[in-house]
Amino acid sequence: MINDFNYLKPGTLKEALAMYAEHEDCKVICGGQSLLIVMRQGMISPEYLLDIKHVKDLGYIKFDAKDGLRIGATTTHRAIEKSDVIKKIYPVMISMENKLASIQVRNWGTIGGNLAHADPAGDPGAVLIALKANIKIGNAKGERTVALEDFFVDYFETVMDHELVLEVHVPAPEPKTGAAYQKFNLLESDMGIVATAASVTLNDNGICKDVRVVLGNAGSTPIRVKRIEELLIGKAYDENLFAEAGKIASEDCEPVADIHGSEEHRRHILGVLTKRMLKQAWEEARG
Repeated sequence: MINDFNYLKPGTLKEALAMYAEHEDCKVICGGQSLLIVMRQGMISPEYLLDIKHVKDLGYIKFDAKDGLRIGATTTHRAIEKSDVIKKIYPVMISMENKLASIQVRNWGTIGGNLAHADPAGDPGAVLIALKANIKIGNAKGERTVALEDFFVDYFETVMDHELVLEVHVPAPEPKTGAAYQKFNLLESDMGIVATAASVTLNDNGICKDVRVVLGNAGSTPIRVKRIEELLIGKAYDENLFAEAGKIASEDCEPVADIHGSEEHRRHILGVLTKRMLKQAWEEARG
């Protein structure tokens, strides 16, 4: 049962920031598919709900060849999934969105709400960290930009201090860059039991000059496995190296056992997914 609350519906971003500053015991709703669940369970009972779903200032997808991609916080997953520019420049994001819950959820859920909820099983976090994304957050006092990998603090916790998510920025990819994402789940519309995102950038000789591997639902936040970067940078395509990277991923993750799988099972799957996603991303980078 959800307790009574006061409903705030700003028309502009300026109004939203002012209302949020005025009310301390206030939660932000931008779709509500996660927030209403925890309210119904009695885990939180805010005095105010600030609904920013229809703040038009925050609903956009913009791309510039030099600056990269900018997505407003209230942009829906479905809008991202159907974006032609994202499909062309960042196809891994389309692959990720296609795997995110159901069409009904994607039609209403927003990228800002997903990231602010900070569920380590969420799909966008791992992919966007692999793509070196930043996130802009702010309040009535000002704005700041944080690397997305530093945004998540713990289960359902972020660095935000009574701030709103305003925008996600993804840099323009370098030439000869490939990226891949896959999650393991029992039902197609479920959140991933575990997941792996990989991004690989090659030089003109086919040697790895940059790589990122990020594990989803493998700990309290998405985990960037820097030991794999150290292993692969400066190396040529080698499936034995991918296997070694998978072993490292299975060692450096911190999965928690539950009804969906034991810790050992999750470590094994993360190793397999890491090997596969690195190979897929590398082959895409080679063209």
